[in-house]
Amino acid sequence: MRASRTLGLMILILITCVGPVPADEGGAQPEPGSLTEGIPPIPKSLVREMGRYTQGRSAEFLSWHPLRREMLIVTYFGNTPQVHLVQFPGGARTQLTFSEERTAVGVSFQPTKGDYFIFSRDSGGNGNSQNYRYDLASGQVTLLTDGKSRNGPGVWSNRGDRIAYGSTRRNDTDVDLYVVNPLDPKSDRLLVQLEGGGWRPLDWSPSDKKILALQEISIGEGYLWLIDVGTGAKTLLTPSSASEVVAYGDAHFSKDGKSIYAITDRDSDFRRLARIDLDSRHYTFLTTNIPWDISEAQLSRDGKWIGIISNEDGKTTLHLLDAVSGRERRLPNFPPGYVIDLHWHRNSHDLGFSMDSVRTNSDAYSLDVRTGKVERWTFSELGGLNTDNFVEPRVIHWKSFDGLTISGMLYRPPAHFGGKRPVMIDIHGGPEDQFQPYFLGVQNYYMNELGIALLFPNIRGSSGFGKKFVNLDNGILRENAYKDLGSLLEWIAAQPDLDASRVMVTGASYGGNAALVTAMMYADRIRCAIDIYGPSNLVTFLEHTAPYRRDLRRVEYGDERDPQIREFLERVAPLNHASSITKPLFVIQGENDPAVPRSESDQIVNAVRKNGVPVWYFIAKGEGHGFGKVANYNYRFYATVMFARRYLLDEAENPAQTANGN
Repeated sequence: MRASRTLGLMILILITCVGPVPADEGGAQPEPGSLTEGIPPIPKSLVREMGRYTQGRSAEFLSWHPLRREMLIVTYFGNTPQVHLVQFPGGARTQLTFSEERTAVGVSFQPTKGDYFIFSRDSGGNGNSQNYRYDLASGQVTLLTDGKSRNGPGVWSNRGDRIAYGSTRRNDTDVDLYVVNPLDPKSDRLLVQLEGGGWRPLDWSPSDKKILALQEISIGEGYLWLIDVGTGAKTLLTPSSASEVVAYGDAHFSKDGKSIYAITDRDSDFRRLARIDLDSRHYTFLTTNIPWDISEAQLSRDGKWIGIISNEDGKTTLHLLDAVSGRERRLPNFPPGYVIDLHWHRNSHDLGFSMDSVRTNSDAYSLDVRTGKVERWTFSELGGLNTDNFVEPRVIHWKSFDGLTISGMLYRPPAHFGGKRPVMIDIHGGPEDQFQPYFLGVQNYYMNELGIALLFPNIRGSSGFGKKFVNLDNGILRENAYKDLGSLLEWIAAQPDLDASRVMVTGASYGGNAALVTAMMYADRIRCAIDIYGPSNLVTFLEHTAPYRRDLRRVEYGDERDPQIREFLERVAPLNHASSITKPLFVIQGENDPAVPRSESDQIVNAVRKNGVPVWYFIAKGEGHGFGKVANYNYRFYATVMFARRYLLDEAENPAQTANGN
């Protein structure tokens, strides 16, 4: 998962003196209607200086046209990401969707004729995604869902006449499965009523009579079900075991429908690809020779090939397997990079994917499995940056308080920055995400222009290191993950090239919570902290996150309704120890975030202000859990640089003066 390439009732707490940014101040503005507090105007000179880092673009693969060798991608040309058509490698990007809302998920061509595609988008980042049909001939967009509830992306039947999708429309909490013909929105019908928010359809059987569905209880527990399309009757394929809790990921029917291919950690610490016989329920594991997690698996339409991605200590590797024998076909000329989003063309020999690297932003590619030829379909601009000398990260390891080895990735500034370097610790969200070495985008500015070392820890609870490791922070074990960060600060102090007296900690979502905890527990070891839509109290977070997420999060954080768990969560909550946060704090929040509602940020800002320390606050208009609008994203970046210069680097009151040599 990408760290930055992750919802509900909100208690609105009014903040005194918060108001819209005057339009005539500064050189950069967020979306009109955004609120700020304590953030100085951003000078035009600073925007000019940093401009190259904000002018880059990326592209990600979405879907193949079934009859032509053309693809849909998502990229930016305006303020939000939209769907574009590319007709050949290196061809022009033709924009198809035009909306103020980001259109980037659930995009797929009708799989037999390709005369239309479906896509999903929400409104203002509220998380309530709706499914739409886009007709290529007319450009007309048609709503397929109810316009109110949260709806998952559609999964196509083999005949291409229906999609199955999950929706919370019944009660905003449980995800039920629906089936609809996209050409006839009135055909929408409830297939099966379910309990829990972790349900999603994965695939249709070759006859289109059954749907394979995943019930996810947590990242470490899941179940595969077969659902009869005619009756809605469901059959459990993977019953629970008394000896272990098992997780499942990508799963697909075999070409003959007699088995399924599924990613699972059954009988293993790591996730493997298994072929499961539907009659005998016998498992044949196909990737036992790869001692790492399998993160993606996609079966070609002819059933001959499986493309898989392995997560090898944070780095991704594409493998091509014979679907019957499991033998691997080597790809000796495949370029290195971070690979995601595998999609087979209907011709069964073109495999599409997205890839980036330390020196290249994300672009769309294809692999011809007959010849091994890799073609790059998009060439995203880098804003004039010369990335040839961008540094590769170094994997680091340190011992935590209990002797457990924790790892992370360290990006060292260019060699011309001498002496001990200040450090920015960036903690991923999830909590089960994992930092992997993809293109850092604007974050390269901190290294290349300010000489700041970037350190991305994968503390206990991160995925990619086996199911034992990912479960080491559940419930009351959460405090041990926080202590991993204290041990990291000790590791930094022992490094001859890092300056332990100049450390900033930041993170988004759960990473924001961990940044707040670090600022609370280790205030004497950091200079400042940035919390990006992070929970300030896991009790109030669980009480107010979107209902469909609540039970999934309770498995991870603990059930706040249990008195013992509640006492623990209150004890470690930054909100309840806000008086210990004595270093400058910057809090960033989307106004419509359904995952971590604005109330979590409001309450920590109000509490820390009482300490008399500088507190900057940015509430982004029209955003949810993650920023999709260029104006807000860039404003956040400019303000973060100003914050780091002032409080981490101790530069002048006006950062532009330092930048211009004044």
